[in-house]
Amino acid sequence: MPSPIRVTDFSRIVFFTGAGMSAESGVPTYRGKGGIWKEYDFESCACQEAFERDPDHVWEFHNYRRGLVRKCEPNEGHRLIARCEQVLPSVTVVTQNIDGLHQRAGSKRVHELHGSLWKLRCDRCGWRDEDFSAPVDDLLCPACKALAATTPRGTPVYKRPGIVWFGDSLSGSVVQASCQALDASDLMISIGTSAVVFPAAQLPVVAKRAGATLVEINPEDTPMSELYDHCMRSTATEALTELCQGLPSGS
Repeated sequence: MPSPIRVTDFSRIVFFTGAGMSAESGVPTYRGKGGIWKEYDFESCACQEAFERDPDHVWEFHNYRRGLVRKCEPNEGHRLIARCEQVLPSVTVVTQNIDGLHQRAGSKRVHELHGSLWKLRCDRCGWRDEDFSAPVDDLLCPACKALAATTPRGTPVYKRPGIVWFGDSLSGSVVQASCQALDASDLMISIGTSAVVFPAAQLPVVAKRAGATLVEINPEDTPMSELYDHCMRSTATEALTELCQGLPSGS
């Protein structure tokens, strides 16, 4: 089916991406066919309560996830988005994904709504870091190690993945930056989002109210499909190839 528009017709573009964006890279989706939560119970491995109860088990699961994602490479869709950023006036990525593939493809302006599998943090002391190894071998917060003996019963302080778990709140600064980009956009392209994870699912409404043209790329209809001006029922790479026709070569 011919592309309804071209990205080169717009100057302020936001790509809003979900799990379907990385499916072609082999990253497991969450709710679709073969979704990771069909195999794992988030209450035992992806929430703060589980981490406090059994941090070793939680890290075993996340190290497994890190190992899976580390073997994946950015797909052509990721690379097309990165090229858009190189050659078009203003391009921003707002993503629900935690895999870091947009950055590995070359995108610089990326707002990660749900954090990153490669970022680490300590909620006790505020320590932050990035670790792209897989797996993370030392699970203790380096800044808290010296204080471990003074914690109740000498309990070690574990660093945790810098991602938004079930029950966590989104980062206010990331949401604000995302909304600012959407409010200023003249084109928003949603790719591979289920439109059932809130509050992220409501963000396209910001672009709609700002008068942007909205395009949905997804093999199937979503609960938000009626919001969009154009719906492309194909994979991320196929649809982006159509939308990016005529795009100048990047550096």
